[in-house]
Amino acid sequence: MKNNLKRLTYSSAILAAGMLALPSCKKWLEPKPLSFFSPSNAYKDADGMRAALVACARNARLEYYGDNPPILTEMLFSEVSVEGTTDKSGPAQDLNLVITPDNAAQFNDADHSKIGWYWNEGYRGIKYANTVITRIDDATYQSEEERNAILGSAYFQRARRYYRLVHQFGDVPAVMKEYDQPKLDFYSTKRQVILQKIKEDLEFAEQWVPDNVNKGEVTKGAVSHLLTKVNLALGLFDDAITSANNVINGGTYALMREPFGATKKNVIWDLHRPENKALAENKEGLLMIIDRFGDGGFYTGTTTLTGGIRIMRQAMPLWGTNINTPSGKKGTNDGSGSNIELVQSDLVGRGIGRCRPTPYSQFDIWTDSTDLRHAKGNWMKMEDLVYNEPQLKADNDPYYLKPLQLYNSQGGLLCKDTIRCWFEWPQYKLFVPDEENNPMQGGHTDWYIFRLAETYLLRAEAYFWKGDLNSAAADINEVRTRAGAPPITPAQVDMGMILDERARELFFEEPRKTELTRISYIFAMTGKPAENGKTYSLAGFSDDNYFYDRIISKNVFYRDGIRTIHGDQYTISPYHVLWPVPTDAIQANANGIVNQNKGYTGYERNVPPLEQLTE
Repeated sequence: MKNNLKRLTYSSAILAAGMLALPSCKKWLEPKPLSFFSPSNAYKDADGMRAALVACARNARLEYYGDNPPILTEMLFSEVSVEGTTDKSGPAQDLNLVITPDNAAQFNDADHSKIGWYWNEGYRGIKYANTVITRIDDATYQSEEERNAILGSAYFQRARRYYRLVHQFGDVPAVMKEYDQPKLDFYSTKRQVILQKIKEDLEFAEQWVPDNVNKGEVTKGAVSHLLTKVNLALGLFDDAITSANNVINGGTYALMREPFGATKKNVIWDLHRPENKALAENKEGLLMIIDRFGDGGFYTGTTTLTGGIRIMRQAMPLWGTNINTPSGKKGTNDGSGSNIELVQSDLVGRGIGRCRPTPYSQFDIWTDSTDLRHAKGNWMKMEDLVYNEPQLKADNDPYYLKPLQLYNSQGGLLCKDTIRCWFEWPQYKLFVPDEENNPMQGGHTDWYIFRLAETYLLRAEAYFWKGDLNSAAADINEVRTRAGAPPITPAQVDMGMILDERARELFFEEPRKTELTRISYIFAMTGKPAENGKTYSLAGFSDDNYFYDRIISKNVFYRDGIRTIHGDQYTISPYHVLWPVPTDAIQANANGIVNQNKGYTGYERNVPPLEQLTE
């Protein structure tokens, strides 16, 4: 399968040749044949078309897996977390300094943000989907239903990329077909035009894509879920309620409310166990990534990625070497070395604190003592860890195997770096046993991309925009009461409450920046007052928006300009509501103009975006 997926580039590489790749188009025009492969024999039947779509499903996992996965970039442009690497400059902390078009083009590694990755991977996924869409009638099928189901899945894959791109970058080029030769004259298209097109595509897909497919494939539920987001983005709130109803009331999916699976500990713990996510009895997953130990690595287009999700490395504190005992001795050991009586990293992993939660997501949103998502055992505090350094036992130190402390009796700090080394985390979601790394980093696991709990919160949002707070509260309470939290009243419903519930439920699942930007656009479109009392407009969107105000009100790192021990300051600005288009994507498009967003170098050469599709 890997070879087939690699060969797709020969027949559908227009964006790599035109917009995305570095200038070396000739090698795309004169490929050396590797075999008898040609588009005519690759896309001759339904299996060939499905094989092309495997590339979209395969690359979806890149957002969550590996070291510094791109989802962390979405999270740090929000109120829930910041980049916690504190021993060097380069990581995305001083956003006013490091978020530039040039950096977006040059840096997509573990030490920088992944903005350029989202641009490139978005259009790569669109390219794969367009191959199927353009060639859909070149193949033979057993029935119209089979053809339309494959076409609907391709529409979904393209729509999912465009939904993300227009809420990350705003107006972007609309590429709606496969090109078989370089094209260097793209122009940006208005975000609303693209959204309207993918709405139409998703409505077609909703009719034809079935639910009874293999785990990891596109489901009807996933189509309706994405359509709900698109309807919200367009301000079509009745349509959003209808598409959400199709998922919630369709009879296929249901919130899990009782312990299940092999563990049967509690429903929240069980819902997020690697072995339970793809079980037939789990009715909550709408769209999933399937990743199992022993399957080997997978090809990304440039390299082979192995090693699982590594989520404990990303999102747990660097507790193993930086916390002393009140007696002044080294207190913790992450599992490195010998004679370790308690290998604590087998219980919580070896973190490096890269995804550092804010006080908002650690403390402010957790006001209910009965909420299972914050219950002891499901949620971990630093004091749940103990001093396990072997030398303490050898010295008969009284603090050996006693709970960690942040301060000594004189008030002295016992942790060298509280940003990176001392914070709490959702153990139920982050604990993924690791069979490949020692100390554990987070191994192979399936992962939710879309889950029914979010569908309820999206429908609640649609009701909120319509002013139906009773129905909005009822949907929020479906999610809350499943977790053991008390119900809220309609009077408590505002966008802040909805976002709080999303933060409680969807940490490390939702693309938080994308959703904040979508919501900010809706506030600007409708003029509806936000919970802060302000109203917004599309005029000057990059200068004054809900995105920035929400983050500054909740994220103390950006609000107070906190500095790391390396001396880097946390900053963010209103124009970060949209990311910079990478410089190389603009420069490679020699005969057209891809617009740059306000706040970034290159904005001055913009032209009005296209107001209709041109292909």
